Amino acid sequence: MTTALDVGAILARLPHRHPFLLVDRVVEFEPGRTIRGLKNVTINEPFFPGHFPDHPVMPGVLIVEALAQLSGVLVSVTRHPEAPETAIFYLAGTDRTRFKRPVVPGDVLQLDSEWTADRRGLMKFTCRASVEGATACETEILCMQPR
Repeated sequence: MTTALDVGAILARLPHRHPFLLVDRVVEFEPGRTIRGLKNVTINEPFFPGHFPDHPVMPGVLIVEALAQLSGVLVSVTRHPEAPETAIFYLAGTDRTRFKRPVVPGDVLQLDSEWTADRRGLMKFTCRASVEGATACETEILCMQPR
């Protein structure tokens, strides 16, 4: 396993910017295999005033997006380990997505992704988001890099 990437290193590898960058830190990764990152969920997130005003819950689609972004970092550190290169990847699909618990302000969302396939430009990842060890979301993500 390789050690952490801070937000500056993540910004060098992803095109996403505030308020849509959903990975705050990478705590460990093994190029070509796995990556673990964190998202600190705060009440200041721009989606909370509307989702929901009296009961703030992080939208599930944004949890899946955070997992997709983390998977993009894994591709970047695998294909460009020495010279960070911002690459664009598109979320091409999800399978077996399940939400197990709400994510609320104050939670630290642990994001895990395992690269399981790479065929004809489609990359597949098995992902999990959790809070204090309790699963919040499990999903399989398909990403593609445009030509």
